Amino acid sequence: MQKIFEMARFQFLLSLIAAILLVSCNTGPKKTKDGETLVEITTNMGKMTVKLYNSTPKHRDNFIKLVKEGYYNELLFHRVINGFMIQGGDPHSKNAAPGAMLGGGGPDYNIEPEFGRKHFKGVLAAARLSDAQNPRKRSSGSQFYIVQGRPVSSSDLQGFAAQKGIQYTQEEINKYAQVGGAPFLDNEYTAFGEVVDGLEVIDKIAAVRTNEANRPEQDIRMQIKLL
Repeated sequence: MQKIFEMARFQFLLSLIAAILLVSCNTGPKKTKDGETLVEITTNMGKMTVKLYNSTPKHRDNFIKLVKEGYYNELLFHRVINGFMIQGGDPHSKNAAPGAMLGGGGPDYNIEPEFGRKHFKGVLAAARLSDAQNPRKRSSGSQFYIVQGRPVSSSDLQGFAAQKGIQYTQEEINKYAQVGGAPFLDNEYTAFGEVVDGLEVIDKIAAVRTNEANRPEQDIRMQIKLL
């Protein structure tokens, strides 16, 4: 009888260990079918789901690191330009007084550029200092923007292509014309993700009233988490 009890207890322990291991294997970040990490940006105007490109690993890994640390929580979208983009990620914005100038904060490092992805509507990209201050076009360690943009005609896109020496595929030409974006930023700033759900939230944020420095008059805060 004692032997039967011991066997039953042993089997129970094995089942418990297997269950713990299974849970441990499933606690990693949620990914797309292509293996790209998903994050959720929650604002007082709605939620956006963003996938991070595996083709920009330095920016992807840095963003994931900051999200895990809770770096972005309660920061503001401090710069908003309707028809262009919404920008956030300045740690100084967390406790900023109304109307205070923002945009100069971030960690004490930059990220080497990883160009290649295009600036369609919904694209997540890294902000940076101007070429005069930053000729290598290194990205800010934390500040980012999400493109709203506008539809771009094929003739205008051809002009950008000639100016920048970029070859656009027919699919990209069609997407800029139909979805819109900001192609003048291509190969100038690193795009490292895109909104896959919640594009309407970009439009809501972009439509808010702003002051002369493009800071929203009403604070728009963010919370970012891995899915």
